[in-house]
Amino acid sequence: MVYRTLILILTLFLTSCGSESEKILPSKTAMTESVYSSVTVQPDSLYLAYAAVGGILDKNLLEEGDLVEKGQPILQIINTTPKLNTENAKLALQLAKENYEGSAAVLSGIQDEIRAVQLALKSDSINYFRQKNLWKQQIGSKIDYDNRKLAYELSQNKLLLLQNKYKRTKNELETQVKQAQNNLRTSQVATKDFTVTSKINGRVYALFKNPGEIVTTLEPLASVGSKDIFVVEMLVDEVDIVRIKIGQKALIVLDAYNTTVFETTISKIYPSKDERSQTFKVEAVFDVPPRILYPGLAGEGNIIIAQKDSVLTIPKEYLIDGNKVRTENGEVPVTIGLQSLDKVEILSGLDPETFIYKPEE
Repeated sequence: MVYRTLILILTLFLTSCGSESEKILPSKTAMTESVYSSVTVQPDSLYLAYAAVGGILDKNLLEEGDLVEKGQPILQIINTTPKLNTENAKLALQLAKENYEGSAAVLSGIQDEIRAVQLALKSDSINYFRQKNLWKQQIGSKIDYDNRKLAYELSQNKLLLLQNKYKRTKNELETQVKQAQNNLRTSQVATKDFTVTSKINGRVYALFKNPGEIVTTLEPLASVGSKDIFVVEMLVDEVDIVRIKIGQKALIVLDAYNTTVFETTISKIYPSKDERSQTFKVEAVFDVPPRILYPGLAGEGNIIIAQKDSVLTIPKEYLIDGNKVRTENGEVPVTIGLQSLDKVEILSGLDPETFIYKPEE
């Protein structure tokens, strides 16, 4: 009987001690509320380069890690036929220009004919008007007058025909030159399609094909981005995205730099949600970037939503149903403010001298 009584007293004592150890007083501390996100570092303006045509990769003109300028070729696809077409178009344009403005131009021959007819017309005109004056004086025969008149009119018609021929031929030759120029441009565009060039000044970060492999318009051939400017890509849960604003600070830790904390600033919020992960992409820029960065470096980050210097806080685990705490007088409602991973701010309903008890599990 005594043994049982001792056990009962010991049990009550331990229970009492356990209960006393689970009560705490609210504390005043600095409070920071943040939103968690996964982090990936990528070069600014990073894009995948595709070919405009299919074929076989002839050669990579640059290597991974090489710097590249805007418009500089990155790789070449085999393009024998377009090259031949371009050469033929150049020859056709050269011939068209020669016919139009060269020393052996067709127009030069017509101009020579025009000058000869103009001389003949001048001679026929003199003879005609001389014979006409004589005929008015009844000198000479009617046949001579008619012959002079006919020769004069034929010369006029011939000159008119040659002038029209010159204009028509000139227009045709001009059209041929323009057509040859257009054909050459078309061939050159087709040739350019077989060369993949950089759209920016930057660095080649990846080449996905080796010479001899088949190239399609659906597969990327290279990855190109900024050479020295990197951005931090963050994936934020959809329940938190409405609290994110441009200009907010974010603290990130990269796996490659262990526990070093880097400060960043939110610079862009993408409005489209990824349906697979149910997250939104947010971009941030380093306030002071690490000395060495590589595409794809991963880590974790916390976007700071709000900060207060001295607020009344309690551990989250002491909350009941999200808005109540247990005191010596039973459960009392409280109003909460900022929240961190382990603490919440108490705005009202509790004072610093009131003990609270951890809810029973």
